[in-house]
Amino acid sequence: MSEIWNSLQALLGNILSFFYDLVPNYGFAIICLTIVVNILVFPLTLKQVRSTRAMQEIQPEMERLRREYKGDQETMNQKVMELYRERGVSPFGCVLPLLVQMPVWFALFQVLRNPANSLPADSSLLVAAGEGALRFLTMDLDLAPSEVVGTEGLFAVATIPYLLLVGFVILTGYMQQKLLSPPKQSGTSNPQAEAVQRMTKILPLMFGVISYIWPSGLNLYFATSNVFRTGQQLLIFKIDGRPGPPPDGGKPATKEPDDGEPDDGKKPPRPQGSAKKQRRRRRR
Repeated sequence: MSEIWNSLQALLGNILSFFYDLVPNYGFAIICLTIVVNILVFPLTLKQVRSTRAMQEIQPEMERLRREYKGDQETMNQKVMELYRERGVSPFGCVLPLLVQMPVWFALFQVLRNPANSLPADSSLLVAAGEGALRFLTMDLDLAPSEVVGTEGLFAVATIPYLLLVGFVILTGYMQQKLLSPPKQSGTSNPQAEAVQRMTKILPLMFGVISYIWPSGLNLYFATSNVFRTGQQLLIFKIDGRPGPPPDGGKPATKEPDDGEPDDGKKPPRPQGSAKKQRRRRRR
């Protein structure tokens, strides 16, 4: 297992060195690495987006099963799994790309923390790391925002780019999650949709906390990945169409006609003339 882990770090180090040799800028190398990784996992991203949409589409049926088998948890779970198989939906398809990228994050974390252990011996990037020249837009990408705040202070000018990058990670993460969230329907209560809406707000904040304590080079990876994946999702929506409200969702309840009211929805004809003329007509 350690050999696989070391090989992954060495692979990332070689890719970073390759792009740094093309353009001697550490931030540019990280951005290019991010694009390469996201292109490689695009099939999984496509599966994630389509699985998320499929899960949204079957929510009305799942709610019906929960109500129908409320007192029988085992039967309800069995029916839900049958529904998954019938529709070809996997509940794990929504999180698979995230799980696949996690080893890359941790490996990249080690590369950014200790570049000498992962970069080729003859790499110009290794020389730049030894000279402390891993800068991008005035930031030292091997430093975490928390470290800069600790040395420079929260309101120092040198701290601003690091905090802006953390804010950009949160913003782009929220935009990406928002695209995958089901449209909110007024006048309806859907616990599943409400849970997704909460996660849309919580996940970007969690990544914001992580970004504050991890190296800024990894934050640049997060931000670039969010932007690139947002573009991928928009492309998928252009091909498949944007997700709409779930079936049977948000429809207003039809009102049953009261006794004595006409069924066709039309009001009864209003009598013509004054009350005196109406009494004369009745006598006739």
